[in-house]
Amino acid sequence: MSAAPAAAAPSRGGGNNLLPSKRQDSILELSKFMDQAVRVKCLGGRQVKGILRGYDDLVNLVLEECEEYIRDPDDHQKITNTTRKLGLIVVRGTQVSLVAPDDGMEEIENPFLAAEDDGEE
Repeated sequence: MSAAPAAAAPSRGGGNNLLPSKRQDSILELSKFMDQAVRVKCLGGRQVKGILRGYDDLVNLVLEECEEYIRDPDDHQKITNTTRKLGLIVVRGTQVSLVAPDDGMEEIENPFLAAEDDGEE
């Protein structure tokens, strides 16, 4: 009698590494913003404006002629129109929450704050 072959040990990754991975296409179409001025809002409230020169699948952004919008010293949630020049920067994709064209962007009043003020009176 011969001994039965030993069973293969399960992989530590928890998945089958033999199957090809399905690559998802990005829902962002950043190519239409290439070489144009964009405004980027980051987690934590930081906002920058610059010319989009490059990006990758992880939404890491390369911005040229970049300026950062300075926060109000009394209210850190409020952004002022004061800027400081940063030059060429790389914004890490994990920090990006919004990418928008700079032209045509304007801030509007928060309609929910107006409703709260009406309810207090």
